[in-house]
Amino acid sequence: MPEIENGKGKYLIYKGKPLVRENNFICYGDMEDEYILFMMILSQKTVETPKGKEEVPDMILVQVLGREPGKPGHAKIAKQWNKNGLYEALDIGIVALERLNAETK
Repeated sequence: MPEIENGKGKYLIYKGKPLVRENNFICYGDMEDEYILFMMILSQKTVETPKGKEEVPDMILVQVLGREPGKPGHAKIAKQWNKNGLYEALDIGIVALERLNAETK
C-alpha cells in the first residue's frame, strides 16, 4: 500500500483514503467527508504463520461516525456492528461509509 507523509507521520492509503492504526484503534476515511470509519479491536487471536505464531485482530467493533461538531460521541454513530476479523470489518465498514458519504454529496 502506498504511504503519504503529512509532516506529523506516514499514513497508509487504502482505496484512496488514509488508514491509520494506533494500538487497538483504526480510523479510515477522508476528514473532509461527512462520515469516517472507526474500528476498535476488542480481542485478538494467535495464528500460525510462516514466520511463527502471530497475534491478529479477532473481534472488532465497527462504527461509521458523523463528523458533526458539538454533538456528543454517541450521537455521531450512524451505523455499528461487531465483526470477526479485520477483512470482514473493513468490508462492511467501507461499503457503509461510501454509501453514507455518497448520500451527503
